[in-house]
Amino acid sequence: MKKSVEKHLTLRERILETIRDAIMSGALKPGEKVAEPELASRFGISRTPIREAFRQLESEGYLSVVPRKGALVACFSPKDVEEFYAIKSILEGYAARKACSMLSTREINKLEAINEKLREIAAEGDVRHFFKVHNSFHDLFIRGAGNEKLHEMIAQLLKKFQRLRMASLSKPGRMQLSVEEHEKIIEAFRNRDAVLAEMLVQKNAEYGGKVLIEEESATELWNSKGLDL
Repeated sequence: MKKSVEKHLTLRERILETIRDAIMSGALKPGEKVAEPELASRFGISRTPIREAFRQLESEGYLSVVPRKGALVACFSPKDVEEFYAIKSILEGYAARKACSMLSTREINKLEAINEKLREIAAEGDVRHFFKVHNSFHDLFIRGAGNEKLHEMIAQLLKKFQRLRMASLSKPGRMQLSVEEHEKIIEAFRNRDAVLAEMLVQKNAEYGGKVLIEEESATELWNSKGLDL
């Protein structure tokens, strides 16, 4: 039974990664339909696990499941990007300010260890691994704020816009810059400078949106339906 479950989870993850990669690489364009029959044939499975994967990808901001149309690649406008990162900066900045006086020395040291791991991953250029570890860095100080409702709210928001965050970190030099930004945030935590910690975390979040909208090659990212991630 356990092996069967593990096999199912592995297959489901393969489906998820296949669709995510196709969207992030541009093989699937905004508004384009993701065909169930093609995926079912490719993986040799029924449509049930594919529909389950679609629901998860919809929650992560990759797809929009439309009645009678099926699963379509989600479209993001500049306004969507701006609004998401504005909310993210406010919520995470507040969390950083509250966490500043509550984080233990051990937790701050853990943040530093995580950031050193991120430095290694950035050098390797592994965006997917960086994204996962990057999440643990932010989750640590957000939990450190001691506000479970705030943590849940931020977690739900980040999951819904996972695609945007992955796209932002994929931009040239973005991972290395993120590591440098984290160093400043850690220093603010060590100095118990709540105002500076909040400002740095807000700046970090805001910049994540700017690289998607204001980069020199931005014109290549837009089509008539929105941001082509």
